[in-house]
Amino acid sequence: MFKGADVTTMAAALIVAGSTTFIHPALAQQAPATLIRHARVFDGQRMLGQRDVLISGGKIVTISNSIAAPAGATVVDASGMTLLPGLIDAHTHVYGDALQQALVFGVTTELDMFTDANMAAGLRAAQRAGNVSSRADIFSAGTLATAPKGHGTEYGFAIPTISSPDSAQSWVDARIREGSDYIKIVYDDGHVYGMSIPTISWQTLAALVTSAHKRAKLAVVHIGSAADARVAIEAGADGLMHLFADAAPAPDFGRLAARHHVFIVPTLTVLTSITGKPGSSGLAADAHFASYLSQQSLGTLNGAFPFPKSAPPRDVSYADAAIKQLLVAGVPILAGTDAPNPGTAHGISLHREMELLVHAGMTNVQALAAATSAPAKAFSLNDRGRIAPGLRADLLLVAGDPTANITATRSIEGVWKGGVRFDRAAYAASLAPSQTVALHKSPEAGLISDFETGNAVATFGSGWLISTDKFARGSSTAEMKVLDGGAGGTHKSLGITGNIVGPLAYAWGGVMFMTGDQPMQPADLSGVKSVHFWAKGDGKTYKIMLFAKSKGMQPSMQDFVAGSDWKEYDFPFAGFDGLDGHDILGVAFTGGPTPGPFAMQIDEVGLR
Repeated sequence: MFKGADVTTMAAALIVAGSTTFIHPALAQQAPATLIRHARVFDGQRMLGQRDVLISGGKIVTISNSIAAPAGATVVDASGMTLLPGLIDAHTHVYGDALQQALVFGVTTELDMFTDANMAAGLRAAQRAGNVSSRADIFSAGTLATAPKGHGTEYGFAIPTISSPDSAQSWVDARIREGSDYIKIVYDDGHVYGMSIPTISWQTLAALVTSAHKRAKLAVVHIGSAADARVAIEAGADGLMHLFADAAPAPDFGRLAARHHVFIVPTLTVLTSITGKPGSSGLAADAHFASYLSQQSLGTLNGAFPFPKSAPPRDVSYADAAIKQLLVAGVPILAGTDAPNPGTAHGISLHREMELLVHAGMTNVQALAAATSAPAKAFSLNDRGRIAPGLRADLLLVAGDPTANITATRSIEGVWKGGVRFDRAAYAASLAPSQTVALHKSPEAGLISDFETGNAVATFGSGWLISTDKFARGSSTAEMKVLDGGAGGTHKSLGITGNIVGPLAYAWGGVMFMTGDQPMQPADLSGVKSVHFWAKGDGKTYKIMLFAKSKGMQPSMQDFVAGSDWKEYDFPFAGFDGLDGHDILGVAFTGGPTPGPFAMQIDEVGLR
C-alpha cells in the first residue's frame, strides 16, 4: 500500500528506510532447557492435542505425552493453554523498533518488503551470528523494483529504479549483492486510489521475474487492482503481496492462481483501512494488548487512508470473494499486515489479520497455518513455522484454544525466541514515559545548520530531507538548494521552493531535519528549551512541525510568516503540545495547505 495517510503520519512514511537497533552478536543469548507441560500443541498445520514440549539449545528437542524434566530445566505448566509456533508476518516494512514491537505480540519473524538494504543486512548478520532474543527475526527484499517516480520513490531519498526489460538482470543482481533475500516488484499505477503514478511495463515485470528466478530468488509483486493481479500471475510471479478491493474477482481467478503455483498474501487489514474503515478495529482498546502498545504503535493503529473524492469506490468484500476462490483451488494463503501502514502496527495487527481471514472463509486452523507454517514453506524458512524436533524454539503460548476461537491468540501467556523467553513485563514497563531512553544525546544548545559550506549539512543528526505529501497520494512538490545570502549578513541560507497542489486538505511540501544519528532514532533535546531560526520569503504562512516518539509520529505544529525581510523566530518546545524535548525525531519546515507555488529561505537553525 501507499504509506502515509496524512501529515500526522508523515514522519513514519518518510523514513520507512530508516535504521533500527539490533543486538550485537556477542550479546546473542543461548537458551537454557525449558519444559512446557500439558499444553495443547498446534504444530503449525494441525492440533496434536495435549503434549509436553522440551526445548534446549534454542531448538525443539522432544514432543511427547509425558517428558521427565532434565536437571536444571525451567518447567512451565501450560494446562488449559495452547502452544503455537512463533507467528510469521509475511508483509511488513521494518524500521525503528518494529522488530521489538513485533516480538511482544508473538510475531517472531517478519518478512520485510521494502526497507534500507544496509540496515536489513546488519540485522541479518546479527541473526546469522546467533539467536537475537530481544526482537523478531527479519528477512528482507531490501530495495523494491519500481519505475522512475513510481511507488517507492516518494520518501525523500533516492533508490535505484528500472525503466526497461533489458536492465532487469543487472538490477536484480545488484539487489542480491546488497543482501536481498527475495525480489519485491511494484506493478501499480495508482488509479485505484485516484492517482496517476508511473509503473513498470508488463514486459519489465516479466523480465524481473525471470531474472530473479535465474538467481534462485523468489519474485513477489505489489499490485493495486484485480487487473494487475492477473498480469502479475501470468508474468510468473511467485507471490502477490496484496489482494484487491477495486473489483470482484473473475470467475477463474482461483484456478488461474493455482495453475501458476502462486501464493497470496491478502493483507486484509490494510485493504480494510483503504476502504475507510479501521483496519485493526478494537485492538488498541483490548485489555490483552493495551499495556504493550507504544505511542508509535497507537499512532499507526489509529491512522487512516484518506483519498481524493474522485477516487473510485473500494470494497474489501472483493478480496474476501477472491479468498473463497483461492481456498477452493488450493492456493497457499499467507497472513501479512503491511505494517506500519495506517490502521496497522507491527505484531499486534497479525492477530487481526487472522480474524479477517477467518471472516473471509478460512477455518481457524487454516488461518493459524497462514501465520506459521504457510509463510515458512513459501519462503523456504525451513527452520521455523512448525513445532517439530530440530526446529527453532520460536513459540507462542496463549490461554484458551485458538483452533476453536481465533481471538484466543490475543491472550498471550508467553513468547520464546530461539528458546529464550521474552520478558513482556519488562517491555511494558519500558513504555512508561518516565523510563523512555533516547538513543542520541544532542548538544545542549547551539547551531544545527548555517549552510555556510554551501551544503545542507548539520552539526548532529542524520541531515535534511525533502518532505512532501506525495506518499499520502498528494501531488505537492518541494526542492531545497543552498542559496547566496543569509540572515544577518551571512553568506548562505537554505532555499525551499515548491508547489502545493490539492485535493488534500492538509497538503504540504518542504524539508525535514532528522535529529538522530540515523533516521527514526530520537534525539534527547531535553537540555534545551526551543528551536531557533531565521526566515524570509514570499509573505505566505508556513509551518514548523516537531515530531516526537512519545507522540506516536503525530506532529505538533505552529505557524510562522516568511516575509520579504529576514525575521528571527524562537519556538519553545512547550508550545508544541507540551513537549519536553526528550525524544525528538525531526523538525520540519513546510508550506501548505494553501495551494500554489511557494518560496522561502531559512538560516541559522539551532537550539536554545
